[in-house]
Amino acid sequence: MSEHTPERSRPGAGDEPIRTVGVVGAGVIGSSVAHAVAASTGLPVTLVDSEAEALRGAADSVRRHQRLARLTGGRGPASPLDLTMTTDLDALADADLVVENITESQTAKSALYRELDRVLRPEVAIAANTSAIPIGLLAPALADPGRLVGAHFMNPVDRIGTVEIVRGPLSSPSAMAAITGLLRAMGKEWFVVQDAAGFVVNRVLMVMVNLAAALVHEEVATPQQVDGLFRGCLGHTSGPLRTADLIGLDTVVRTLDVLREHHGTAEYAAHPALRERVTRGELGCKSGAGFFSYGRSSA
Repeated sequence: MSEHTPERSRPGAGDEPIRTVGVVGAGVIGSSVAHAVAASTGLPVTLVDSEAEALRGAADSVRRHQRLARLTGGRGPASPLDLTMTTDLDALADADLVVENITESQTAKSALYRELDRVLRPEVAIAANTSAIPIGLLAPALADPGRLVGAHFMNPVDRIGTVEIVRGPLSSPSAMAAITGLLRAMGKEWFVVQDAAGFVVNRVLMVMVNLAAALVHEEVATPQQVDGLFRGCLGHTSGPLRTADLIGLDTVVRTLDVLREHHGTAEYAAHPALRERVTRGELGCKSGAGFFSYGRSSA
């Protein structure tokens, strides 16, 4: 595993420069990635989603990010983002790098990659922002599997300074250089890890969330107590349950299902209480309620 310290420079230093970035998937994490790339680099970003409603939610999310940035001294109205939103995947034809953030499904991602093969220039790298699916399983959907790497951004992308980069078994040096070049331009730190279901962060985090959900269900502790102990005793900025709410409990359950499928151990069997919350529509921050209550839903 290698660590890279962030440097403020244009992306792709020493390689072909990245002039425009595509982002596919306008959900919570996709809209956060699109905003963070546009705000931190000034590069043109095109955000694509097949659902117009998702793009409307993303636009609302970006406006909230911008308001917060103005309050904290960031980019304001004088420096608007170069961010375009569309349902047309062909709008990515000129992209120099694409970050994919659609639902955590190998079938859905593979279908999208076949479409991206049609749209993108052959040399353009694709970064899969997957929670747990091995890059080696996704890459064969592409004519050139080497163009795919893993880039696990954590939400909120503009405030979390580190990204988990996954080198797939066939990931090319040029694809790795493209994503790390973008991260360098964003001022991010990154760690390159090898390919395995769940990688590092989620392989550990999902067990912690699952056990924390069990403790709440068993009335050993309240969500406030669980997270308070993790913050006070272990120095976590956010405890496991508020982190789960931020990720989205539906995403947590899907990630646990992927981990259970690939690793086969009981620790990744999603606790029934987690599934019940998802069934009730308690998905976390984005729905307004999860383990904690929020003032309103946030896309």
